Amino acid sequence: MDLKTDWTKIRKHFNKSFSSNFYVSIASILPDNNPTVTPIGSLFLNDNQTGFYFEKFPAKLPESAKNNPKVCLLGVNSGRVFWIKALFRNKFLEHPAIKLYGELGAKRKATAKEIKRLNRRMKITNGLKGNTYLWKKMEFVREIRFTKAEKINLGTMTEDLD
Repeated sequence: MDLKTDWTKIRKHFNKSFSSNFYVSIASILPDNNPTVTPIGSLFLNDNQTGFYFEKFPAKLPESAKNNPKVCLLGVNSGRVFWIKALFRNKFLEHPAIKLYGELGAKRKATAKEIKRLNRRMKITNGLKGNTYLWKKMEFVREIRFTKAEKINLGTMTEDLD
């Protein structure tokens, strides 16, 4: 999977993954060299092989970024209908999972445009107490520059996917 030529497909996949899971997983390496995985519900992919997430709750990702900024993101489309159709056909028509490799940038103040993107995504839950707790007062983001994309192989069920 080519990061640049397939970027539109990758972005669509991560949007579907978020829609079915409400998060993506980000793997990183802690300062003691142990791996860790952090669920992130506020990842956004830009149109230039970069992205960002709002850094309000993660504690281990910022700790990891100090010593080793390399990360691996996993987006899985967990939609039931998506999987049932694939199981019935014995074939996926779209990738069920994609990994993105990259490097974390510095934590910085979110722009008005980034906050607008978050508010648009979370609009459906606006007015709920959990929405206010989780997604209001999101002030800081951390950028990610992606270096590689990798599709997940599930044998014959994914072999026809480019």
